[in-house]
Amino acid sequence: MSTGGIRTTGGNGDFEAVIAEASPAIQALARAARDLIADVMPGVTEVPWAKQRTVGYGVGAKKMSEHFCYLAPATKHLGLGFFYGADLDDPAGLLEGSGKLLRHVKLREPADLERPALRELLVAASRHLPRLNRG
Repeated sequence: MSTGGIRTTGGNGDFEAVIAEASPAIQALARAARDLIADVMPGVTEVPWAKQRTVGYGVGAKKMSEHFCYLAPATKHLGLGFFYGADLDDPAGLLEGSGKLLRHVKLREPADLERPALRELLVAASRHLPRLNRG
């Protein structure tokens, strides 16, 4: 299925099912973040996991080898995670986390999506995986 430059794949639910239990404000933030991801990488593949309440984005259905980021709604924020975030330059200090690979940004309001540094992280992440072959 294709929606606004996004190709949804997988049989694990859809985007709306993932965000259904979030507050209206977090749902709106998730939709806007989804649009930003599609703008950064037109034709991106979206893989919703309704039971996990996450949506992955990349070039195919495989999380770690084909995805560069994911969305995860929480009670007071929307998590924008980066599968290889530890490898990304982050001069603005947006990334949180201390694991071997994963990092995330907590989005709390629409203005968070307008930060140039956030777009730069998405662009860098979309180019990170060799399979993405971008840039």
